[in-house]
Amino acid sequence: MTKEELQKIAREVRKDIVKMIYDAGSGHPAGSLGMADLVTALYFAILNHDPKNPNWDERDRLFLSNGHICPVVYSAMQRAGYFPSSELKKLRKLGSSLQGHPERTKLAGIESTSGPLGEGLAQAAGYALSARMDEKHFRVYVVCSDGEHDEGNHWEAVMFANKYKLSNLTLFVDRNQIQSDGPTEEIMPLNPLKEKYQAFGWNALEIDGHDFEEIINAVNNARSKYQKPTVIICNVIAGKGVSFMEDNYKWHAKKISKEELDLALKELK
Repeated sequence: MTKEELQKIAREVRKDIVKMIYDAGSGHPAGSLGMADLVTALYFAILNHDPKNPNWDERDRLFLSNGHICPVVYSAMQRAGYFPSSELKKLRKLGSSLQGHPERTKLAGIESTSGPLGEGLAQAAGYALSARMDEKHFRVYVVCSDGEHDEGNHWEAVMFANKYKLSNLTLFVDRNQIQSDGPTEEIMPLNPLKEKYQAFGWNALEIDGHDFEEIINAVNNARSKYQKPTVIICNVIAGKGVSFMEDNYKWHAKKISKEELDLALKELK
């Protein structure tokens, strides 16, 4: 798939996100919009998966640790063919398969139930180790937020992955510089983040998370490494594509009014 085709899909994914959150009356727009390019690349250029057979044993596994940005994953999954578009209107509805944080048993293609931050890397690392023990050749990918690095159990998983040399594990960090209460560097400074991962024994890369060529090249780099897990720090703009949401932590979790929806959709055209 060409870069232009991926960009077109990502633009439609962003439209889906704002419409879904408007229909739900609540949600997390900033992070979802910021990761639209990465998630589009995953589902349409990177993951080895089969939407018609979501439990295929040899599929790559994707763990979403920052589960609150699930609208972006739901949109990409729908556009990849996992379920019909009519389901998108059911985000956050009682009994829906599209819960406000993903539930593994609710939707085929979701690998883990997520919500409590800081747990996704531990889940994915355990899965990657079990895959190696079972001599499976699929890869394990995990997306986490930068704010999750405030959690101690995340760093325990970083050490675990290094100890067991989990080269079949790739972590994407949503480095949008915001969390619910403000800028990350004011709440709990993370820099120098790349150097911290290197000190923990990881192959550490830093990219523009809106550039499809950089995303795909970084994943190819990760696939070429032996006996090292890889972290890809994706520098992204929170709220990307909607000017009044961009880089504004107040849109971490916020409902969208009809006026704001119309303006967002106009900008996304």
